[in-house]
Amino acid sequence: MHRVTDCRASRDYRLWLRFEDGLEGSVFLGNLLDLGAFSLWRDVDQFCRAAVDLEAATVVWDGGIQFDPDILYQDLLSSMVGKEFNSPGEVHGG
Repeated sequence: MHRVTDCRASRDYRLWLRFEDGLEGSVFLGNLLDLGAFSLWRDVDQFCRAAVDLEAATVVWDGGIQFDPDILYQDLLSSMVGKEFNSPGEVHGG
């Protein structure tokens, strides 16, 4: 199981994460605003209240929202792979 050690939420619905193994980066969570409890985040100040629950080793918010840290880890890896292949200034053969 991956463990979140630090996080910061920004007003553009990005969540910066650091994991126990040193992996860090941002994931976008604004696409969840229309789903169930995530609608609380329409008040961006609610989203920005993200915190790390050290016992659960994941990110939590008021209203009982929390994520499986393994899913956050995979989302972060996926977003990083996409950036590797679409880096600005990178020349693509054709």
